[in-house]
Amino acid sequence: MSSKPQDTSLAVGSKAPSFALPGAAGATLSLAGFAGKKLVLYFYPKDDTSGCTAEAKDFNALRAEFQAAGAEILGVSPDSPKSHDKFRDKYGLAFPLASDESKAMLEAYGVWTEKSMYGRKYMGVERTTFLIGADGAILRIWNKVKVPGHAEEVLKATRDA
Repeated sequence: MSSKPQDTSLAVGSKAPSFALPGAAGATLSLAGFAGKKLVLYFYPKDDTSGCTAEAKDFNALRAEFQAAGAEILGVSPDSPKSHDKFRDKYGLAFPLASDESKAMLEAYGVWTEKSMYGRKYMGVERTTFLIGADGAILRIWNKVKVPGHAEEVLKATRDA
């Protein structure tokens, strides 16, 4: 297979790549803005699609429990801030969504990858979640996430971290 090799430098214990991306209402969301708290950073392919909606709703339903465990949640996709606003409002999401239209952060985290559907190859977001510690170190990585039960698994790991 001739896919581009994924950046394997991100591993548990390594420093999470810094970022500054547009969020809601012109806000900038950055790794530094979450310093001192654990961060559940999840990457998803597209706003308002079935799997991405289910994942967002699952994280949203557990948001208070994540906060009680000392963690914030941030969703990131290549969709525009306007798309994120509509998605967040439609489902009442209470956590921020960041827009990486340039895909620079997606590439830095190794989640912008070659995918295949019905024999057609294309570039897209591999559904991935990172648990980042209050010090900015990666505590846990979930690759190729299957949505059912994922938010609960991340919450358990967040409590244990």
